[in-house]
Amino acid sequence: MENRKYPIGPLTTQETYTPQELQHLIAIVEAMPARYRELVEHLSPEELAMTYREGSWTVQQLIHHVSDIQLLHFLRMKKALTEPDYEVVTLINMDAWVATPDSLTAPIDDSLVSFDGITRRYVYLLKSLTDEQLAIKYFHPVRKLWFSQAQAIAMSAWHTQHHLAHIKLALAGE
Repeated sequence: MENRKYPIGPLTTQETYTPQELQHLIAIVEAMPARYRELVEHLSPEELAMTYREGSWTVQQLIHHVSDIQLLHFLRMKKALTEPDYEVVTLINMDAWVATPDSLTAPIDDSLVSFDGITRRYVYLLKSLTDEQLAIKYFHPVRKLWFSQAQAIAMSAWHTQHHLAHIKLALAGE
């Protein structure tokens, strides 16, 4: 069951990242909207209702969730860059968010468009960060960890890959 919960493994971060490692992570983030669109844009309502394990979110909910969280990651980064007293990350109740009517019934294309648009802005910002900005840290009270902006980039790359793997599991019906 653990391989269904974390099909690419749990999130791991490094203390520091080389410029090449950051470029690789940013390239992953940048590529994800197209990878999601390619995988899900022609799915039937029945396929969108599939899950990757008992009690998990549906493919439709996952698509909306990934778009929502990309916006959240962008918001956190902007807040950390612009608000010197931003020390605790902005959190959401993810289970409540995926249970709202838009997550349950809105067309997935709306989230695919928003995921693409926010990712373009996010990547533009990521590519502009200085070493000092990459070192800005904030506390994640759920994970009980301090994250640097560089580690937040790694989290974004992991998050999108993590849920893409969930969608592939659901669609494979395994």
